[in-house]
Amino acid sequence: MGTHMIDLPQGVRVVVDAFAESPPEGIEAARLVPMPAPDPATLGPRDVIVAVRSAAVGWVDLLMTSGQYQHMPRPPYTPGLECAGEVAWIGPEARGLALGQRVIVDGFRVGPRSAGDYQRWGGFASWVVAPDEALVPIPGALSFDQAAGLLSSYETAYHCLVTRGRLAAGETVLIHGASGATGLAAVEVAKILGATVIASGRSPDKLAIVAAHGADHVLDVRGEDGGVRAFRDEVKALTGGRGADVVYDAVGGAISLESLRAVAFGARFLIVGWASTPAVAHGRGQRGAPNANVLPTNLIMMKGLDVLGCPTAISTLRDPSSRAPRLAQILAWAEAGRIHAHVSHAFPLTEFKAAMRAKWDGEVTGGCVVNPEPVR
Repeated sequence: MGTHMIDLPQGVRVVVDAFAESPPEGIEAARLVPMPAPDPATLGPRDVIVAVRSAAVGWVDLLMTSGQYQHMPRPPYTPGLECAGEVAWIGPEARGLALGQRVIVDGFRVGPRSAGDYQRWGGFASWVVAPDEALVPIPGALSFDQAAGLLSSYETAYHCLVTRGRLAAGETVLIHGASGATGLAAVEVAKILGATVIASGRSPDKLAIVAAHGADHVLDVRGEDGGVRAFRDEVKALTGGRGADVVYDAVGGAISLESLRAVAFGARFLIVGWASTPAVAHGRGQRGAPNANVLPTNLIMMKGLDVLGCPTAISTLRDPSSRAPRLAQILAWAEAGRIHAHVSHAFPLTEFKAAMRAKWDGEVTGGCVVNPEPVR
């Protein structure tokens, strides 16, 4: 028999009515609207209602507002790829859950990056409905804020470093964008794997946090003209003249070119993202990439490099079997307290625009979240 709560209160949710030309325009156009509580009578037997306590504000959430991400939900939609909260109602055939249990809602199965009937349940809302198999008990001592972005950040880091990059103990990895959510996760994963981490960024304060999360060396790569300064010699000096074995590049643009000069022969170059050049694609959901980044083929050839694209979501969709061991390892590390999911910014859901702007403007270190008002 299902466990029913009567008269679940009304909440709120964020709505994106149409794709904008750019993420800043999309942020400003998004609206906060009333949200009736889900009606248990309309839900499936294995469905579960979750009262959202925290939702991650990710880079993908920003790109999605302008249709510049590879997956486009059908507007109007509610942002929030991943969230965490408390179980508020359990369908009669759902298993393994209890009222009040603290859970993560799996963004591969529910929300705007998913497909099917659960795509409409984005995390920027008071309530989310999910099938029981899409809920993951929050591991270890993680808070709701830490748990809200756990899977997307650490699964990306794991897929890139382990599955694609084959990072091994004793190797050196150069991590760009190390103060971002996936970058900071990559620092922790690389250290668990026994690698030496050289982490780059553009803020001394942020790099201090990166160092506190395990980076062996940090590099401020800001150039005097606001661009990227040369750092090849420093990387070579830190590696005994050899260069980095692996590059984790979530930034793209000018930093990629300099990185190719700072690697060992036969290094693996992992393309994780292009945060420095987000407008590679048309806005308003048009297809194509008129401003795509370019890498020099002569350096790639002469250094014998493996350049590896690392699209975690696409790879998982094409090979779902790859996910189970990855997810199990991440949850085990979290349960053991070996990963920490740093969150620097938290906003009430009513201030979602300020949260998204903080993420867009580079104010965030690690994670940023929005917190709906508790619904009881």
